[in-house]
Amino acid sequence: MFEIVTYTLLSVGAVSLIALMGVGFLAIQEKKLRKFLLYTVSFSAGALLADAFIHLLPDALLKNDGVTIPLYTISGVLVSLILEKYIHWRHCHLPESNGHTHPFALMNLFGDGLHNFIDGMIIAASYVVSIPAGIATTIAVIFHEIPQEIGDFGVLLHGGLNKKKAVLVNFLTALTAILGAVIALVVEQYTHALTTFLVPFAAGTFIYIAGADLIPELHKETQSKKSFWQILSFCLGVAIIAGLIFFE
Repeated sequence: MFEIVTYTLLSVGAVSLIALMGVGFLAIQEKKLRKFLLYTVSFSAGALLADAFIHLLPDALLKNDGVTIPLYTISGVLVSLILEKYIHWRHCHLPESNGHTHPFALMNLFGDGLHNFIDGMIIAASYVVSIPAGIATTIAVIFHEIPQEIGDFGVLLHGGLNKKKAVLVNFLTALTAILGAVIALVVEQYTHALTTFLVPFAAGTFIYIAGADLIPELHKETQSKKSFWQILSFCLGVAIIAGLIFFE
């Protein structure tokens, strides 16, 4: 158990630090940043799908019956859809803020904090399944968080926060991943029901993020050369996550 706790805390700590990347990327020209992020998105899509189908779902199906696992997976897709719909709806219906912190920035912080909290629980549950599964999930989450955190940082600046405050509050919301991980590990000591649910639920959220958010972004690039490198990045994400199965 000590090994699981150590790996989990190190992983969620690394994920939380991604929130500080916004400052460094401000110095990069927007054109170069967009080019870099596009390949990160490709890699992330491949990593998320590989983690869902190669690590999380097979492990869940081996340890549980085949009826509840698909339902838990679909629930992950559904919750992701509802959360994203709610955030988009709030964003479209909020009034202008007249120079003050825009309400959509606060909503972004709330949504990001909840997302990171769930990520922490998912990472902890994955390590309970196996160390390689936990590492695979951590890699998938990190590469998904890179473009997301940079985007969140931009939203906070656009919402009226200065750079220092945007970095601080974004980092604070990222720390909810640690809270989620600790709660998951504590609950796991008393019942395995949380892991039984969270592992396929995580697979569902990963499938949704890759299919509904990331892959559609890749279709915006139509140049054949860049598309080739996108596909290669996608395959690299799959290959790295798939390779971890040999360490189980």
